[in-house]
Amino acid sequence: MGLSDHELKVLAEMEAALDQEDPKLRSTLTGKVRTKESSKALLGVGTFLLGLIALITALIAKSTPIGVAAFLLSLIGLILVLSNLTVGAAGSGKAKRVKKPGWSATLNERWDQRGEDR
Repeated sequence: MGLSDHELKVLAEMEAALDQEDPKLRSTLTGKVRTKESSKALLGVGTFLLGLIALITALIAKSTPIGVAAFLLSLIGLILVLSNLTVGAAGSGKAKRVKKPGWSATLNERWDQRGEDR
């Protein structure tokens, strides 16, 4: 049994309101989630491959400045990939981003430990 026109209209309004309240919900439910980290990692892979191609080209052309620039480009791509990797939790299908404490948190922790030692 199909939905009436009124029910379809109410359902569409509910979906629109839900999209405004939580825009990530639709992508989460449909499984088409692209986070900033995955986009940056994909950009890093592309940059790394472009740098490698340019590096090989510079080696063939025997051009040192282009080779140095290509090496730096591939290094930037590798850094982008490594800084945006996610580590999977053991035994689960979901991946969690491992977040390291910042340098200020480390300094604060050292300061607190210094005060406790006295």
